[in-house]
Amino acid sequence: MSMKLPTHFRRILHISLLSIPLVFHATAMQAKTRHKAKKTAPAVEQGEHVNFSQWKDVAEFIDQMVEKNGFDKTELQKLFSKVHHVDSAIRLMRPAPPGRPKNWHAYRARFVEPIRIQAGVKFWNDYADTLQRAEDTYGVPAEIIVGILGVETIYGRNTGNFRVLDAVTTLAFDYPDTPNRDARKAYFRGEVENTLLFARESGIDPFSLLGSYAGAIGLPQFMPGSIRKFAVDFDGNGKIDLRNSPADAIGSVAHYLAMHGWKRGEPAVFPVTVSTVVDNGVPANRWENYIGQGLEAKFSLAELKAAGVMPNVVPNAEPPTDLLYALVDLQNGTEATEYWLGAANFFAITQYNRSYFYAMSVIDLGRAVRQARTR
Repeated sequence: MSMKLPTHFRRILHISLLSIPLVFHATAMQAKTRHKAKKTAPAVEQGEHVNFSQWKDVAEFIDQMVEKNGFDKTELQKLFSKVHHVDSAIRLMRPAPPGRPKNWHAYRARFVEPIRIQAGVKFWNDYADTLQRAEDTYGVPAEIIVGILGVETIYGRNTGNFRVLDAVTTLAFDYPDTPNRDARKAYFRGEVENTLLFARESGIDPFSLLGSYAGAIGLPQFMPGSIRKFAVDFDGNGKIDLRNSPADAIGSVAHYLAMHGWKRGEPAVFPVTVSTVVDNGVPANRWENYIGQGLEAKFSLAELKAAGVMPNVVPNAEPPTDLLYALVDLQNGTEATEYWLGAANFFAITQYNRSYFYAMSVIDLGRAVRQARTR
């Protein structure tokens, strides 16, 4: 899209969670709902039995699955007759009413907090060798992997207890009335397909897959499509199990980031200060032109400095001049906005969840856990 939005609206757009992530994570949803720990909560048939197999759109989908993927029509009809409608998924997918301005400090406090830090230290200590192997293999540091798993599910404590096929079927064929409804229905229809394909490829009952109300699975909250594309068997037992194998979760997160632009050995962010510059005697906040320019590092350090973006003085942590960056704004409601330079690795994290707040929380939690381990 070539239309240039006003700065205020561009800020909101790129701090918000965007609509169709490759991995549909539960972090932004944890304030809305809480799931019991996987070890103590058995599978539950959530919601109403509505016999999806009798729905016209589902019948057409079944025919497509038979033609495209070679499924047995009768078996799929039986399967969808047992799928339940997840009312809570519909409710939680509705847009939140307008509220207070975005607040980075409040968001961060939900994730960079003592429970997650303490759990992260234990997780890192328990799986130090596996984390090191993932870093050696994919180039993603342990603290980033630990940060993601901590933000997502507190290292497996909150993985969700919905039957995934129930959740994704409900959202594929009965998504709530929102401006992006058609796109979301198409996305979740693809996830129904991926759920069935993953179950067939793995030789498991599709109803055995448990996850969030949106269908995200395991410690890293991968959607079924992301499991099929990016998950790895990192414990070497011949199967992928993101719910019960921390090793598979660790390796899969690292592989996902590596496949989405993580660059081995490069930094992610640097704190900066923005200032007014003078153009032909006229003060101008030229740095505002670099806000909301997409989830991509594409500006040189020299260009950003010329616009009034000045890296903070941090010993032994100067931004390399040979990398590209973007200006990241973290709004704090009525308080001062924080500004950072985001390099390619920062934006690799935003491909996991398309939010500045999310990516910075991952970085900050991982750093906090690393520091706590060395005290």
